[in-house]
Amino acid sequence: MRSKRLTYKDQDHLDVMGRGPTGRWNTRVEDSAYWNNKMQADLTSQINKPTSVTQAKNVILFLGDGTSITTLTAARLLKGFRSGNFEHEEMAYEKFPYSTLIKTYSADKVVTDSAASSTAYLTGVKGNQATIGVDSNVQLGDCNAMNVPQFHTKSILKNFQDAGRSTGLVTVTRVTHASPAGNYAHTAERHWESDDDINDIEGDSELCDDIAEQLILGETGSNIKVIMGGGRKKFTPKGVDDPEGGDGGKRDDGKNLIETWINQKQLLGNASYVWHRNDLLNVDTGNTQYLLGLFDWSHMSFFVDQDTSNPTLEEMTTKAIQILSQDQNGYFLFVEGGNIDKAHHLNEHRSALEEALQFEKAIAAADSLTDPQDTLILVTADHSQPMVINGYQERGSDILGLADFSDVDGLPYTSLLYTNGPGYKGEVDGVRPDPSIEDYTNPHYAGASTVPMIESHHAGEDVILYARGPHSHLFTGIHENAYIPHAVRYAACVGDGQQFCSSSNPSSNPSENDVDEEAVIEDED
Repeated sequence: MRSKRLTYKDQDHLDVMGRGPTGRWNTRVEDSAYWNNKMQADLTSQINKPTSVTQAKNVILFLGDGTSITTLTAARLLKGFRSGNFEHEEMAYEKFPYSTLIKTYSADKVVTDSAASSTAYLTGVKGNQATIGVDSNVQLGDCNAMNVPQFHTKSILKNFQDAGRSTGLVTVTRVTHASPAGNYAHTAERHWESDDDINDIEGDSELCDDIAEQLILGETGSNIKVIMGGGRKKFTPKGVDDPEGGDGGKRDDGKNLIETWINQKQLLGNASYVWHRNDLLNVDTGNTQYLLGLFDWSHMSFFVDQDTSNPTLEEMTTKAIQILSQDQNGYFLFVEGGNIDKAHHLNEHRSALEEALQFEKAIAAADSLTDPQDTLILVTADHSQPMVINGYQERGSDILGLADFSDVDGLPYTSLLYTNGPGYKGEVDGVRPDPSIEDYTNPHYAGASTVPMIESHHAGEDVILYARGPHSHLFTGIHENAYIPHAVRYAACVGDGQQFCSSSNPSSNPSENDVDEEAVIEDED
């Protein structure tokens, strides 16, 4: 069974998209004149690319967990298939003027995990696998070493707090998960999200603070104004029921950290705690200084599962920006599309691409809500995932469909495959499974893989970073993931190291009254 081909009756659409009456791509439309004109326009845009050299008042870092370049390409193809723009589709972040390739290895592994990666791209120092917010002196599980202040690394979120600016984090994973935890935690083990996790391995939860406790009571975590994601079970004690039923809290120490947060923040200003999408949408952001939203017992649901209690990443991002924008000094916001990675680990490419499209919607919302003259937006990934796009499907094909037939066994194969993971099916009587007789349209269908794994292992190639806003031109070429916070600190004038605003660098530090307006060009979309 071949993948379904679309046909179109609208002649104007045919002229633009190049699809003939049979539904096949008409290459004669994209002739020499077409490509010469299109590429000359692209060249003109590149020649006139703006450079903004003002201070970044605000910084928003979008992190697509496990979002390889292949994932971005496939998501664009899927969006284009649905919109009718096909291969000419353009994602919101692709309109950003600058981009760079990012190396992702950790201090001890060629292929990083999310914990070590978050330490690098948020603090500027590479750490060991599965550790967070500590340098390579801290080995995995070393409770004593993680408490040594000299081994702690400071995140750009903390830098913004030290500069008197607001901070927030948004994710669809547990807010105590590896990526968001890189903003505020210092731990020798990423899985120590609650004291129960430490006690389960006979560790000392009194000596080593768990990640949830660091978020609510820690120096950095307790000063984050907006926190949204999942993971209620890490904050409430055993015996406390969850509002959505099922299993209750998991803490052994009897602490209800949600109540602690509410009590703390209500003393400081207008604070809201919400656990349902409807309550989030009703939050009056103009009169809210602090917001905690925990929308699921564990990770938030995949978008394809349509859990109506979960807000979208776009909705959470919008609310966060509206609240943080009240700070005239500026803000730092971390936004993670964490379920992209979780779907990839299951080889569920359909779910992963839907999460990638939700991620793009959140980026588009942030782009429209902020001014590129004062807000630096970065879009990147912590590591890759082992998904590949296979040929040779025709132009205008569904990337989620079948690509072609093998010239060895004559059976079809899907356009998207994995190099390892739970999608491995093996052969039956020497014959590989035929995907055309499987339900490969199911959103939780596991794409075929070549090496059997319970969950896929990450891939190690470079990832891409897109940038727009003040000093976005610093993000070109190829860089270490640890470079990212150093460039952000420079652009936003926070933390240690070189700063755009530093008096020690007068050539790049015009005072507010001395700025040459002709030298400051606003980024264009």
